[in-house]
Amino acid sequence: MGKHPKGLYFLFFTEMWERFGYYLMLGIFVLYMIDADTGGLAFGDKISYDIYGTFIAFTYLTPFLGGFLADRLLGYIKATYIGGVLMGIGYIGLAFASVDLLFFYTSITLIVIGNGFFKPSISTLLGNLYSEEKYKEFKDSGYNIFYMGINIGAFICNFIAAFMRNQYGWGFAFASAGIGMFLGLIIFSVGMKHFKHANTMKPKEKEDIGIPQVLLYVFLPALIFGVIGWFIPDDIFGSDSTDAFIFATIPVIGFYLSLYFRASKQDKRPIAALLTVFAVCMVFWAVFKQNGTALTNWAKYYTERSVSPSVEKPLETLKLVEDVKYKDALVTQYDSQYRVEKDDKGNVIKSQGKDVYFRNMEKDKLPQEGQTVFLINTELFQSINPGWVILLTPVVVGFFAFLRKRKKEPSTPTKMTLGLFISALSSLVMVAAVYIGNNGEVKVSPWWLVACYGVITVGELCLSPMGLSLVSKLSPPRITALMMGGYFLSNSIGNKLSGILAGMWYDYEDKSNFFLINFLLLIFSFLIGLSLLRWLNKIMKEKEA
Repeated sequence: MGKHPKGLYFLFFTEMWERFGYYLMLGIFVLYMIDADTGGLAFGDKISYDIYGTFIAFTYLTPFLGGFLADRLLGYIKATYIGGVLMGIGYIGLAFASVDLLFFYTSITLIVIGNGFFKPSISTLLGNLYSEEKYKEFKDSGYNIFYMGINIGAFICNFIAAFMRNQYGWGFAFASAGIGMFLGLIIFSVGMKHFKHANTMKPKEKEDIGIPQVLLYVFLPALIFGVIGWFIPDDIFGSDSTDAFIFATIPVIGFYLSLYFRASKQDKRPIAALLTVFAVCMVFWAVFKQNGTALTNWAKYYTERSVSPSVEKPLETLKLVEDVKYKDALVTQYDSQYRVEKDDKGNVIKSQGKDVYFRNMEKDKLPQEGQTVFLINTELFQSINPGWVILLTPVVVGFFAFLRKRKKEPSTPTKMTLGLFISALSSLVMVAAVYIGNNGEVKVSPWWLVACYGVITVGELCLSPMGLSLVSKLSPPRITALMMGGYFLSNSIGNKLSGILAGMWYDYEDKSNFFLINFLLLIFSFLIGLSLLRWLNKIMKEKEA
């Protein structure tokens, strides 16, 4: 660890607490929207998945503008502060979302904008720390360590979320996310002297586009295209919000393509390589980000979550209630998951529908009518992936360090291509889980989700932090944060695709076909990466020469 700059550790803990807040919010976001019993918003499944997909898509779309402003105007430290404050306010604002939906939509907007400033700026600061010759060869492992900080935050947050929402309610859980964000900013301030020198903005060159041009020719058209997508008759991509997002990305994608055509001769090939990698990575994010939708659905309804009352604290409580009580109730909302109804006194009640927890429980395990059953909170399953990251990061870093000493370490593009293949295998684990559960007729062991997350985590460690490292290595220095924004743009589009894919969950009677589609998408992406590998490695060698 002594081979890394001291600033790494402060950025590590800053990012850890920032991601604590983000993933705490994300872990309960869909659950909060579909909850009709304990103060949630009572949205339908598909609406919730659409909002979730749109939200995470926009959180990774805005870094293109935030990164550009950091490169050209604000600097990376100031942009990190702006982003952190906006996100902290947004998380706390969600605590009041049940009072008025205006708080809900205003808060998620603040988080989207804040993330746009924060993510590319702190990642660029980290890359700049490794610009000194003595640190260059440790950049990949530096990003792996930084990435572990992200996942420590993502791991612990769900336990806090479960405790806070069970003990005090949804609002306190969201407020905890805001406290985590502000704690991260305090750590950032304390460690300033160790990375202040990395806050270097490179001078603009003649082929670079300026701030007024970006606002006029990219940002404004993106807003106009988004409005057109929202109001265009019929839903082209499934919903108004999805149409708006897809249309809004058109000018942004065009802008990134223009960087290649405007670039100097020496910058063209590295930018071309990065744009290609961005495109290939989109499919990975489309599958990986289903942890908050399809895999949350699987955990909530198809996974055995009941435990002994002796470990009640981090658990949610459900009672088995016969449908006969709902025979004459007024139906106010319906979706594929359950009916939300009201009794004669106006109280919201929930009848058993297609995916209610007890529907596919083994008959001999069904509780008596009125008996209290304790279930592990669904969001706790989202700690499995970051838990694997924490466990496996030292293994992966150590393995590549072992190969580096023997001059056999694979290139960054090779690691990323390997990551796509390994990630594809995780979908096959879920195909097996569907088979074991007889396509949802009976619940399956939570170990299937543990195994699925374990496999995709190995792929993730070969791809996600390596993507950040690749951007830092290949980007022209004066537009590094902007190209970080491009990497997050690919993440953004992939996130939205994940919402679209998850929205198709109920279209598949045989759930194994849903996971097979994910497998085929990742294998296709892997084959494209494999075909481009020699070209990418050649560009890497040219850049490092």
